[in-house]
Amino acid sequence: MSQREITLDEIHNFKGKYPKQLWYLFLSEMWERFCFYGMRGMLTLFMVDQLLMTDSIANLRYGATQAFIYAFTFVGGLFADKIIGFRKSLFWGGIMMIVGSIILSMGHLFFGMSNEFAFFFGLSFTVIGTGFFKPNISTMVGMLYKDGDSRRDAGFTLFYSGINIGALLGGALCVYVGKHYSWHLAFGFAGIVMTISLLTFIFTEKTLGPIGLSPLANRVPKEDELDIDGTSTAPEKQDLVEIKTPKNKKWMEYAVYIGSVAVIPLIYIMIKNTRYTDLFMYLVGPVALGLFLWEMKKFSWSEQKKLIAAMIFIVLSILFWAIYEQAGGSLSLFAARNLSDDLFGIVKLDPNSVNNGANSLFVITFAIVFSIIWLWLSKRKMEPNTVVKFGLGFLFLGAGFMIFYALRFFANDLGVSSLNIFVLAYLVVTWGELALSPIGLSIMTKLSPKPMQGTMMGLWFLASAYGQYVAGLFGASLAKDNENADNFQKMMDFTAGYKQFAIYALIAGVILILVSPLIRKLMQEVK
Repeated sequence: MSQREITLDEIHNFKGKYPKQLWYLFLSEMWERFCFYGMRGMLTLFMVDQLLMTDSIANLRYGATQAFIYAFTFVGGLFADKIIGFRKSLFWGGIMMIVGSIILSMGHLFFGMSNEFAFFFGLSFTVIGTGFFKPNISTMVGMLYKDGDSRRDAGFTLFYSGINIGALLGGALCVYVGKHYSWHLAFGFAGIVMTISLLTFIFTEKTLGPIGLSPLANRVPKEDELDIDGTSTAPEKQDLVEIKTPKNKKWMEYAVYIGSVAVIPLIYIMIKNTRYTDLFMYLVGPVALGLFLWEMKKFSWSEQKKLIAAMIFIVLSILFWAIYEQAGGSLSLFAARNLSDDLFGIVKLDPNSVNNGANSLFVITFAIVFSIIWLWLSKRKMEPNTVVKFGLGFLFLGAGFMIFYALRFFANDLGVSSLNIFVLAYLVVTWGELALSPIGLSIMTKLSPKPMQGTMMGLWFLASAYGQYVAGLFGASLAKDNENADNFQKMMDFTAGYKQFAIYALIAGVILILVSPLIRKLMQEVK
């Protein structure tokens, strides 16, 4: 018997704290994050260990790869908004990521590729795939809530906590398998869990009702399904409609798919040659800003002020991610060389597994705590506004990197320091992330008119691309002059850099809190 499609009102009027669709999206994103963070934790180490690159070049290429991944989230969000819709964008992105993982894992065995060619070619597929997948699932989470629903922040915080289960498993397991068994087997793990992510979405997408369908689609008559005796299986005639993209507009969808495959050689060239990354980053920012200004003109002055506030958050996030994302670059190399494997005298752990997994573990542990704190403060009308939360995020980040700097005071003569202090630093950095990032995702959906939500989410991730790019430059600057230094000197150089990053973050946090009343005026009724 034909089932009636769930309506948007039914989704919005859910009972309890969280809509059931949130859990399905949570599961799909969880496994995708296993894939993403598993590979993120391996990139720099693989380039140094297997491709024999210097620390400086590995940091630059890590930054370039991550920058392109986040830059293409803007493109993916734009195409989802205008042509293919969020669901098809997510599906296509998942397919591309699976293909990328297969090439990374087995390209050298079955396709006659060199290690280096397979690495950068596989990453090119992953760049495109993540661009289509990442921004659009977050946008669909925002669409589960109607405007003004006070449960939205708590929902995003739970979503953010859940996806970090995947990040914890992927970050800790993949790099451990890569270092101690086989890098190619580790890349294969990423492909397997991405397949699970995609299957999870396919089997649960009907619960989303109209959310995420192509903007080109129309409601059209659906052929009546007949039982064996020729009678209709549909309960009511008015239910016999379905939403389809008209045949005369299908070519636009096909053009997106073909075009995304066609640009892979270009992505390969730009990742492998970081001077092209510089040129790309110099160009894409002004183009994205121009598109933002063009689209903004279509809305009222009240909506434009909200979009200006959203853009302020986007620009500020660049500095945050430039410092935070040392995790996959310089901190990855630091963990491999300058940390003991003893945690609290209780257990021996691979420092790189700790580097890739500690943050996610703390997010899982404390995201619910932060969510409860915000709800508790909100009921008492004491919750800090979004701008102050951003400022607190920077202050925690700065404090965390000051602790990274303090690792030099616990090092022995060989430049090996305490894993305990390292974990403490990650705890404080994670508090900064929890104050800023999930709230950032939520505020993009609250400040953006519906026709621009995918684009604004893409711009949020594009800011992350610039943060990743600058993170690569920061990491390369730490390693540039000490390639031949001993382990102790590398420890001193890296921690000196972390102190500078801490100062930048602390200054940004103080300024942001001081100017918060001005930004709040732009946000109007949005809190």
